[in-house]
Amino acid sequence: MAKFVTEGITVTSTTSGAGADVLYTCPSRFNSHVRFLHISCGASNNNHVTIEWYHAEDQAYRKLLNSFAMATGTAHEVGGSGAHLYLHPGDKLVCSTDASGNFDVTISVEETPRTQTD
Repeated sequence: MAKFVTEGITVTSTTSGAGADVLYTCPSRFNSHVRFLHISCGASNNNHVTIEWYHAEDQAYRKLLNSFAMATGTAHEVGGSGAHLYLHPGDKLVCSTDASGNFDVTISVEETPRTQTD
């Protein structure tokens, strides 16, 4: 049976890849379908946020957003409506910035138990 999980962080890391802040990690024995990935920008104008997907299978980081600039008080939904991102056990989404504490990132996922054939 599927369950829905929502998590959020204030991004503080100024290092990408393994040094970035972990937003979400897909648990073992589950697949995760990202339903919502939202960024809001605080009080500093034109700072940058990076969001990366860590693919556990090949141990590589891939950028979903790369130094994305946002204006003060704005928000952005990554991928927009209709975009789909599926994660497998050990995959994760990480975030970094050039302005610590200026960005809040929220994710909502649907976690579904894996079957023997997944």
